[in-house]
Amino acid sequence: MSDLIRPQIKALSAYHVADAGSMIKLDAMENPYHLPEQLIAQWLQKMAQAELNRYPDPQATVLRDALRSYMQVPDGQALILGNGSDELIQMMAMAVAQPGRAILAPEPGFVMYKMIATFVGMEYIGVPLREDFSLDLPAMLAAIKQHQPALIFLAFPNNPTANLFDEPAMLEIIKTSKGLVIVDEAYHPFAGESFMSRLGQFENLLVMRTVSKMGLAGLRLGLLAGSPKWINEFDKVRLPYNINILTQISAKFALDHADVFEKQAAEIRQQRGWLLDELKKIPDLVVYPSRANFILLRLQKADANKVFESLKKNGVLIKNLDPAGGALKQCLRVTVGAPDENRAFVAALKKSL
Repeated sequence: MSDLIRPQIKALSAYHVADAGSMIKLDAMENPYHLPEQLIAQWLQKMAQAELNRYPDPQATVLRDALRSYMQVPDGQALILGNGSDELIQMMAMAVAQPGRAILAPEPGFVMYKMIATFVGMEYIGVPLREDFSLDLPAMLAAIKQHQPALIFLAFPNNPTANLFDEPAMLEIIKTSKGLVIVDEAYHPFAGESFMSRLGQFENLLVMRTVSKMGLAGLRLGLLAGSPKWINEFDKVRLPYNINILTQISAKFALDHADVFEKQAAEIRQQRGWLLDELKKIPDLVVYPSRANFILLRLQKADANKVFESLKKNGVLIKNLDPAGGALKQCLRVTVGAPDENRAFVAALKKSL
């Protein structure tokens, strides 16, 4: 019976989530701010009305319409919701998977593109970014021509590098590809740029968003927008009732108070600027530009693993990217937190170097 599990799955490690315990948690690109107290009672009142004995609306119609309006999805474009962006990526992969088909993405990038390709039995093609983490357009176009990927993922901004790729280069990729190109805008609240308005201009363009980074990571809610031609097919592999009733009610309530979350995003962007400035003052530290709610750092002399462990001893948990190797050797990634968390991180980092 040992051969029941595919070798590709046996070779994987389960996705690991670190336990922050009592540490300051700056490892997962979460919004550090809670729902304001004055809104909690209103939210709980909505939740108390949830009919937990009934299945939720399978299409999450009310929530979907609210997201369409808030995310400014162009008229004529369809929308599908997922249990986080991960489920949407999996739905797309399941819908197109056939022997010999591939998923392509720049690297380093979001790890789930590769993992889900493996889950569904597709080949994964990672195209290295340039040294400054910009798109290597000639390499991307060559890989597209050679492999003809069914799906291309372009994270905008990119995770874990935090930069926005060059838009003309992305448009060239969209125009060149015979497969679908998904612009993953998970960090849109902090980016200031989007491809959403371009939906409809390119038949093969899709845009993916999430509410996680705006402060609702615990809900696990993502959305995919694009031509009904594609969205209607992806809907066939969506599991029934994938968006539970508590998520539907909570997300709709949050959208009704979107100004609160927009103010939090503005505070995070302001803190990002402060943190970038402070980190650039530290010798022997390469600080990469960020258009997300996290910052990528490279240590030039100190050992990244030792600094990471020292930070934990000083009560701060960030992400150690050094084990990934390659372009991320000696790199650490820190989430932009609340002001006191950011000050504590800078102090702990100076002590750890």
